[in-house]
Amino acid sequence: MQIPTLTIGPNGLHTHTVVFLHGRGDNARQFAASLAASRDSRGRTLADAFPSFRWVFPQAPERELASSPGTKWPQWFDVWNVSDFADREDLQAVGLREVIPAIQGLLADEATLLDGRWDRIILAGISMGAATSVHVLFNLDIPPAGGGRLAAFLGFSCRCPFAGRDLAGMRSALGLKGAPGHGYVLCNTPALLEHCADDPLVLVRDGQRLRDTLRGFGMQVEWKEYQSGGHWFNSPDGMDDAVEFLTRHVLGEAAGSVTELQAPSDEMDVE
Repeated sequence: MQIPTLTIGPNGLHTHTVVFLHGRGDNARQFAASLAASRDSRGRTLADAFPSFRWVFPQAPERELASSPGTKWPQWFDVWNVSDFADREDLQAVGLREVIPAIQGLLADEATLLDGRWDRIILAGISMGAATSVHVLFNLDIPPAGGGRLAAFLGFSCRCPFAGRDLAGMRSALGLKGAPGHGYVLCNTPALLEHCADDPLVLVRDGQRLRDTLRGFGMQVEWKEYQSGGHWFNSPDGMDDAVEFLTRHVLGEAAGSVTELQAPSDEMDVE
């Protein structure tokens, strides 16, 4: 599968790339424009705050809704019941199996542009785009020469498909070739999750469950919860927090060499 993308280049030297997946029913162009409307307390977009970043917005394929035959939406995978994501959950695996290898290929292409440095790539997503990105992380194997990790993961208004399984169970749910048998990428990629308490579509408890799942897999997760914002970014506080997180975790090591990887804890169930 080939995934089309919308790309916004850096304003000057290219140091990092953000691959940002949109939500269900959206498209790359509209999402990029909407993201630019979310500003921090200084009135900046994320692109303004990080002028050396390249921004890549993949476009989800159109899929027929199993719950509404004949209706097609842009979506990374299909969902049977948005009121109960666990209902006929295996339906979600069909789309995830198709798009995850393509997204991983996109990440590899971006790493090539950065001299093989996967640790200068930020994977981000909102809603279904973030849920998809989580499973990209679960199935991603990055060579030590490329940093062994991503620069960061950012998830907004998101949940975890197949929540409640251990890491091996997450991987077996999709059965993708080349899935690693370790948790190095998860343990070494810093994560920021942001969720609004008034989100009517992906409830904040689903985001909290994702947070706890990722922490259980050894990931260092920063959790930010806001009282308002709905199923979207909180602005300006949420944008301030995203800028601060990226400045601290990504730009703080921008001039450094590949860092020593942290080994997964013995308590992690990855096999």
